[in-house]
Amino acid sequence: MRRSILLAAALGTTLALTACSGGGSGDDPTTGAEDTTGALTVWVDETRQAAVTDAAKAFETETGTKVEVVLKNFDDIRADFLAQVPTGKGPDITVGAHDWLGEFTTNGVVAPLELGDKAAEFEKVSIEAFTQDGQVYGLPYATENIALIRNTALAATAPATWDEAVAAGQAAGTKFPILVQSDGAKGDPYTHYPFQTSFGAPVFTQNEDGSYSSELAMGGPEGQAFATWLGAQGAAGTLSQDTTYDIAVEAFKNGESPFIVGGPWMIESFEGLNLAIDPVPSAGGQTAQPFVGVQGFYLSNQSKNALVANDFLVNFLSTEEAQTALYKAGNRSPALTVSADKAAAEDPIIAGFRAVGADALPMPSIPEMASVWSFWGVTEAAIVGGADPITTWDKMIADIQAAIGS
Repeated sequence: MRRSILLAAALGTTLALTACSGGGSGDDPTTGAEDTTGALTVWVDETRQAAVTDAAKAFETETGTKVEVVLKNFDDIRADFLAQVPTGKGPDITVGAHDWLGEFTTNGVVAPLELGDKAAEFEKVSIEAFTQDGQVYGLPYATENIALIRNTALAATAPATWDEAVAAGQAAGTKFPILVQSDGAKGDPYTHYPFQTSFGAPVFTQNEDGSYSSELAMGGPEGQAFATWLGAQGAAGTLSQDTTYDIAVEAFKNGESPFIVGGPWMIESFEGLNLAIDPVPSAGGQTAQPFVGVQGFYLSNQSKNALVANDFLVNFLSTEEAQTALYKAGNRSPALTVSADKAAAEDPIIAGFRAVGADALPMPSIPEMASVWSFWGVTEAAIVGGADPITTWDKMIADIQAAIGS
């Protein structure tokens, strides 16, 4: 999926909804009338529909419980779930992204899952992404993250550092030494994040279970060092806020750079190129850790069939068969480890993104993240464009902390 979709979702204003008692979520998907038959309703998008329907048929055969799979536009699911669940309408289960979790828990529309020993069968980062206050709120099925995509005809080996990447790009004689997308004055902190973490400046501190605290961690000397680097790259022309997604993808496709920082959603645009997927090169000396996004399934807090729904999620949508089917539908690395192992063995592109994702950090889903997005990208773009790095970055930190505090 394009990163602009996720960032737009993250910027959405939290709805002031209050969960109410009453109505089950085994409702008729059209009228919202309460269903007293004990059936389950599951919201899915078109990509996941067939795989979930197959799991639902297996569940019905084994348990006798009917599962109604309702097709929804993915872009509508988040808002519709927030609006309908508190009124007793909506599904028992919905597909969704992990970075919806903060808004869902704030509004009381999701319930924690009982995964038990099953949690250990998933990629660690996928469980961390759906964890809040020590509880897991989603069954993951896919992960995605950015990495360094390399045209092996232009660069035979992977660069370990930013300077090595720039030098290799210059040696290749291409128009761009390395392509890192931005979005004009809005910037693109998602794509630039691995460079920031390589300076030891993650956005928030993390708890032991991988969940995020509200303590901002990208200020101080580490954040200032990253800001200084941004300014230097802008001055050198290796980074530009004018290099949009479309420009970057087109340039790489046409052989105008050996490297592009991007995700699996780009790969179909590069048909005919011999590609390798490598870690994002470090700019600050530490490991460059991108964000990882995780897709999964949420359980409604108003479900009258919560135990049955939990059974469907844990014992039917978490099987190797189901997780592999979801992978083949969406072409993202499976969250279930055994499925991910097999997918990586069959596809070196999947294997490469998965290897980078093992060191990635879940995109924060806490409500405080909305305050970060408001200032982060525009600040980075301003620094790349020539604004003083230290004062501009420090003002951003103060603005974010004030917004979080308010």
